[in-house]
Amino acid sequence: MSDYAKGLEGVIANESALSKVEGLEGKLSYLGYDINDLVEHCSFEEVTYLLHNGKLPNKEELAGLESSLRNNRELPQEVVDFLKSMPKNAVPMDVLRTAVSMLGIFDERATVGEPDVAVNHEVALSLVAKTPVIVAYYHRARQGLELPPVRTDLSEAAHFLYLITGEEPCKAAVKTLDVAYIIHADHGMNASTFSARVTTGTLSDLYSAMTSAIGTLKGPLHGGANEGVIKMLKKIGSEDKVDAFVEDCLVNKKKIMGIGHRVYKVLDPRAPHLQKMAIKLTEELGDPKWIKMSERIATIMRERKGLNANVDFYSATVYYSLNIPTDLFTPIFAIARMSGWTAQVLEQLTDNRLYRPLTKYTGPATTSPVPPIAER
Repeated sequence: MSDYAKGLEGVIANESALSKVEGLEGKLSYLGYDINDLVEHCSFEEVTYLLHNGKLPNKEELAGLESSLRNNRELPQEVVDFLKSMPKNAVPMDVLRTAVSMLGIFDERATVGEPDVAVNHEVALSLVAKTPVIVAYYHRARQGLELPPVRTDLSEAAHFLYLITGEEPCKAAVKTLDVAYIIHADHGMNASTFSARVTTGTLSDLYSAMTSAIGTLKGPLHGGANEGVIKMLKKIGSEDKVDAFVEDCLVNKKKIMGIGHRVYKVLDPRAPHLQKMAIKLTEELGDPKWIKMSERIATIMRERKGLNANVDFYSATVYYSLNIPTDLFTPIFAIARMSGWTAQVLEQLTDNRLYRPLTKYTGPATTSPVPPIAER
């Protein structure tokens, strides 16, 4: 048995009131509100206010937050020029990471040292507002399309869909993306949240912390998992080939993307919402074969291995049904999680402590003299 927690598994590193992940029970809540109730009764903007302020907004507070978000969407021209100059085959997460870092250069509020609470709340909202614009603008720029001016009359979900397509989105698409934003907003001490808090713990600025988080989310063991689901479904090709594919994976111990979860030992509470949305969307907008294939895979894995589909499994089908390119799936995750990341670093700064874990040394037990270079 190891005398340390590899990957810090099971180690409690801080306190947080923001999200409660109950893996054994399959529950998720934000500040005491069950994710199912939030999806049913709230918008992403309301959830953002909740995470940033510790309470749900009244009508006036919500209107104020919506106004702040909508009036903070404009990007510095230098960042727009950067997005236009990027190679058409650049990885969108790389572009997002660098563009968010650039934002800090043009924001005089991006200071290090003892925090100004009010200013940091302003910067946090600015990051939530600008992140989707960065993703959408790069997507259009790489296609050689014009970048439409930002609008102030649309919700966060509707505005993003408008920017990437140049057309007014339908209500079903807006509602679906809004739900996806809500259920991805925060999720305990996951890898990207941890990296954001570690960076903030040094009293670095919020832009540096978000750059750290984006770089962490990019990995296929974290945010990149949903891209793998669509690649898997495309590789299978059709519903009649699902059983053979799954059988091959089980026999040869190959990973099936989107099945199982590091924390949830029962059903991921976020998955049913996107499952429902995926079914509805494919009936109205997309090709039903993708959700049918997904449902078959989920059924087999539940019956054969006792494993459930996670949120990535269905978010992939949802985004694909919205005609969103596969390589934008993880950036959309970042758009949603920006509300949680910024809330986490604001919370970190209320009682900050530098993260400085120990390491178990496994090198030589004794020191040796350095031999002359001719004798090495």
